[in-house]
Amino acid sequence: MRLETDIPMHETQADIFAIAEQQIAPAENHSRDAFLAGLIGSGIGGSRSPMLHQGEGDAQGARLIYTLYDFNALGLSVGDISDFLRSARNLKFSGLNVTYPYKQAVIPFLDELSDEARRIGAVNTIAFRDGIAKGYNTDGFGFGESLIRGLPGAALDVVVQIGAGGAGAATAHTLLEMGAGLLLLHDQDLQRAESLAENLRAWHGSHRVRIGSDLVASLAAASGVLNATPMGMTGHPGIPLPAAALRPELWVADIIYFPLETELLRAARNRGCRTLGGSGMVVFQAGAAFNIFTGLTADLERMLRNFQQGMANEAGARKC
Repeated sequence: MRLETDIPMHETQADIFAIAEQQIAPAENHSRDAFLAGLIGSGIGGSRSPMLHQGEGDAQGARLIYTLYDFNALGLSVGDISDFLRSARNLKFSGLNVTYPYKQAVIPFLDELSDEARRIGAVNTIAFRDGIAKGYNTDGFGFGESLIRGLPGAALDVVVQIGAGGAGAATAHTLLEMGAGLLLLHDQDLQRAESLAENLRAWHGSHRVRIGSDLVASLAAASGVLNATPMGMTGHPGIPLPAAALRPELWVADIIYFPLETELLRAARNRGCRTLGGSGMVVFQAGAAFNIFTGLTADLERMLRNFQQGMANEAGARKC
């Protein structure tokens, strides 16, 4: 799995990368090395990743420039991934994060995968080192840490997960690693659900994973439910399940963090459920990615405080 080296750079990429190279010049108040990173995805204008990564870099005295590369806005598609990664590598990027819908599409264009990324079958972090592009997955760590902190003691007897894409692959593995007795997968794309189920069974046992056909029936038997789809995110309004099927005994988690309160979480709280938003997952996965990009050790507590303060400031500004 090698990156091509003879494909001309997309004109819009050339402009963006030229700006990035200028930005990376070390500032006088930064004593450590400079790092160039970013996020590729579609519809990512609301991402807080730049705030998370650059804020932690500033706190550690490191010059880190983190840019959003929205393929949708740039007129790029999955067919441009190889060219984009080659360009970033040649321009000495430390790495890139990857989000919806490219976490699985990037894999054929990488040289190596970490054990976790290989097991999950999805990549959310790429590091460029010594001419090698290596894929990692920090989503599983991010979700697991968030679940432990945000829903301590959550019952994992039967968990319903809605969504079997790249992020869903990471959360599904994590739920099973944390002791979920039975994971019921639901996805509109049955083939995708079956593919993930097959992968999960190979690692965790065939008796612990099923594909659900009746979401209401699955919820009636569940201890908790996780939304691992984009539904509820800014630009993707809606709720991924019938609100009437929620009951107080269920815990309800969402991987989405913008908005912080999705329609699903609001409906769940109104019905007395314990809830978990996506802010913890995004902060903790970002902290692990920061470590990969820089070789430094992120202060997760500081990143979480900065994220919460940043979101509060944005909410206050909107009210003015």
